[in-house]
Amino acid sequence: MRITILRIGTVDKAVTRSVQNGLREIFPTAVCVVSDEVMPIPKGAYSSSRRQYNSSRILARMSDSVEDHNGERFLGMTDVDLYVPNLNFVFGEAECPGRFAIISVSRLRPEFFGQQPKTALFHERSVKEAVHEIGHTFGLHHCRNPECVMFFSNSLLDTDRKESIFCERCYPLVV
Repeated sequence: MRITILRIGTVDKAVTRSVQNGLREIFPTAVCVVSDEVMPIPKGAYSSSRRQYNSSRILARMSDSVEDHNGERFLGMTDVDLYVPNLNFVFGEAECPGRFAIISVSRLRPEFFGQQPKTALFHERSVKEAVHEIGHTFGLHHCRNPECVMFFSNSLLDTDRKESIFCERCYPLVV
C-alpha cells in the first residue's frame, strides 16, 4: 500500500513530516510519501458567509487532479478551516471506502482557541485525524469506543481522549 500526502495550500512542513511518520508507524507495511506538488485551494470551495472551505469540494478536486495509481491512497493536508453542510466544522473528510481523504490542521492548533502553542499536542492531534480519515478510506465507519482512532471527534476533547491506533474491532478491517 502507498499513502501520498498532498499539501493543499500552505501547510507547515514540520506537521506534514510528523503526520508522515505517524502514518508509517500505524501502517508499517505502507510506503508513505509527501508529494512535491502543492495543490492550490480551489476558489469554488470558499464560503464567504461561513468564512470556511467546503471539504467535499476540495476532496472532489483532489480526485479529479490525481492520475490513477492502483490502490494508492491520498491524504490532503490543509491549514484552512473546513466544513460540510449541516456541521459547524470538520477536522477532515474521506471517501468511505475510497482512496481520497483530507484533514485540516487549522482547528487542531491550541492557538486557534486562544491557548498557548503546544507543538507536540498539535502534531499528535494531526496524526490522529490523519489515521482516522485514512481508516475511512478502508471502509471503516465511526467506532463507539471513545479510545479508538475511529471514534467521531465532535470536539478536541474527543480527539485528545482517543488513541492514534485502531481498537481490536477496527484493526482487523484495515490489515
